[in-house]
Amino acid sequence: MNKCDIIEKFIAVVGKDNIKINEPMKNHTSFKVGGPADIFITPNDEIQIRDILRLCRENECPIFVMGNGTNLVVKDGGIRGVVLKIFDDFSKIYTEGSMITAEAGALLSVVSKEALRASLKGMEFASGIPGTVGGAIAMNAGAYNSEINDVIYSADVIDDDLNIRTLSKEELQMGYRTSIVSAKGYIAVRAKFALKIGEYDEIKARMDTLRERRKAKQPLNMPSAGSTFKRPKESFAPKLIEEAGLKGRSVGGAMVSTMHSGFIVNVGNATADDILKLIDIVEETVYKKFEISLEPEVKVIGEDL
Repeated sequence: MNKCDIIEKFIAVVGKDNIKINEPMKNHTSFKVGGPADIFITPNDEIQIRDILRLCRENECPIFVMGNGTNLVVKDGGIRGVVLKIFDDFSKIYTEGSMITAEAGALLSVVSKEALRASLKGMEFASGIPGTVGGAIAMNAGAYNSEINDVIYSADVIDDDLNIRTLSKEELQMGYRTSIVSAKGYIAVRAKFALKIGEYDEIKARMDTLRERRKAKQPLNMPSAGSTFKRPKESFAPKLIEEAGLKGRSVGGAMVSTMHSGFIVNVGNATADDILKLIDIVEETVYKKFEISLEPEVKVIGEDL
């Protein structure tokens, strides 16, 4: 089957307006880098997601599923096959009592705002995390000594057999920046968060405090993917990077932030290759100095030019 035939089948599932051809991925990543995706699709519901997955399997078409692209480096050659972006069109949020249900494309920051509106506490830590609910479940996103595992009740996922299953908190098997969703390649489509009734003013004050802390310590005015490296068991990545003399080190338009050495930032027209070369330099330098291996927290996808 040729590419045009496949596209017509995709259009039949999601509509013509939800499909783009040769879409620049730099428009969909917080790093602002990345070559074109052959076919870029934005689904409206889990039925469309399953149908697209099924079509890709039947036609041996590669597929990559993403959220808001805030933890992603897309290589300069782009992505072959289909990119399925679960975001704005699949982002409803519902509140019932102390439980919030959010679709996978909802931003964590918006879920946190809904929790504040309902005077529910527990999501304050996530108010500044720019990713989606789906991505947060896959990697057990966290900040300020809290993580999704602390508030998750259950998640609906699409499994290997394209069935929608509800997994409990225990079944999600969340660990540091991992879960069964990422380990098995499942796709999260919805989550329930079990929060606690609190005082609106106290919740807002906590969110305000964390926002000011982020503004003071993180380079929020520059494109990045947040913390570039996972926390090693032996120490903290920013501390190791700074002590290795790498603060301000640059390759092309990519630089180790002078404000927070745990961040690599795009200071202007960086390529994915710049970022990946700088990641390699940081890993090699830190290992030579401390014999500690840093592991990237960002996901790298795509092809070189």
